[in-house]
Amino acid sequence: MADAPADLFDRLDLSEYERTALAELLTLGRTTAPNLAEAAGIPKARVYGVLDALADRGFVEVIPGRPKEYKPKSPAAILDRAAENRRQEFEQFRSDIEGLREEFLAEFQPRYERARKEVTPAEELFHVVDVGEPSETETRRLYHEATERVNVITNSFAYFEAVEPAFADATERVPVDALFLHPDLLAEEKRPVQADTVAHIRSEYPDVGIRFSTERLP
Repeated sequence: MADAPADLFDRLDLSEYERTALAELLTLGRTTAPNLAEAAGIPKARVYGVLDALADRGFVEVIPGRPKEYKPKSPAAILDRAAENRRQEFEQFRSDIEGLREEFLAEFQPRYERARKEVTPAEELFHVVDVGEPSETETRRLYHEATERVNVITNSFAYFEAVEPAFADATERVPVDALFLHPDLLAEEKRPVQADTVAHIRSEYPDVGIRFSTERLP
């Protein structure tokens, strides 16, 4: 079998036999199914189904005759056809979604609205933010938008440097408190990080209340 970029054939969503057959056809050119089966190592009982599948996708041209022959489309034509196939699939998917929209909204919008009404004011003010760049972005947004106060609950505040400008902005507008996990409960490698962060906050933001919890934080 001719070598071929496997990742490209993965994007074309081809089976192993289909990618093998297409790569070999692009190397051999016009040929018969038995010749392709022998060259590519595809079982003869499978090769006709494989070629029919490639033809259905528009990657291979079927030439009638005795015997029938198969010719690959040009590489550019294969890529164009693959893109068109995917576009048609998306259009069908979008049409299916639109067909379900009315029923889906009728069923679930009332449930969603009821659930929103059941959220307590405390829950609306409590935001759980994980670690990582998207979460740091969310944390900065929460600090910038705070209108009453900010209560930070954190193990070591390891990401403090990334959100400090927004934290500083919050301290100028609303009361800010930080609850850290007690150092004795921290992993050893996190203790210096917490100590440095706490020292920095106490030095630069003396109005921020700092407390330590002797119980595991949520």
